[in-house]
Amino acid sequence: MTDTNTGRQEAVGGRDGAGPGRASIVLGGGLAAVLLAAIGATGGWLLAGEDDAPDENPLAVATTTAPPSERATASRPSTGRATPTAVRTSATATKGTGLTVPPVVGTDFEQARDMLRERRLGWRLVFGGGSGRTVQSSTPAVGAEITRGTTVQLQVAGPAPAAEVPDLIGADCADAADELVEEGLYPRYVTGRSGKVSRQEPAEDGPARWNDQVSIWCGAGSAEQPTVKPTV
Repeated sequence: MTDTNTGRQEAVGGRDGAGPGRASIVLGGGLAAVLLAAIGATGGWLLAGEDDAPDENPLAVATTTAPPSERATASRPSTGRATPTAVRTSATATKGTGLTVPPVVGTDFEQARDMLRERRLGWRLVFGGGSGRTVQSSTPAVGAEITRGTTVQLQVAGPAPAAEVPDLIGADCADAADELVEEGLYPRYVTGRSGKVSRQEPAEDGPARWNDQVSIWCGAGSAEQPTVKPTV
């Protein structure tokens, strides 16, 4: 009896034990499916996240590449090289003219004036309070490099000497002006600079000194101009 009961109990126990075994397998399979589903969902989310990640990376690349291009642009200052070229060009243009102030110092002022005229330079005589006709200094200085047409100032030791007033009546206005300059005088145009000279003050051989002005009337209608009377 004992053996039978024990066998049934084992058999029953075996059947009962078989039931829980199958249930455990089923439950285990279900849990595995749930875990796989969860892992699949997680994997899908991760994959989705990886798909979304490249959308953000280009923005980061664009942001990081922009500053280098700005630095590259800022680091190429090219304007500094043009200035030395302009300076060299300017220096070349003013260098080597070959024209200098002649050795006028120590000479008679009329001789100094002729030296300047031969070089097509202007002159300006400044007479002093000493004595003599010698040029004491010049501006620009002797030997200074100058351009054609420059006016050179001559400082004369003594006062302006007497000058001879030429006869200008009937001469062309331009020719009369040249003759006055030749004599150390300067024209003062009363009625214009064209036509013939009809009047002049002072008259021929009148009193005058170097650098004085001589008034001349040129052109039509100049004869009606009133005579300039010298002041006493």
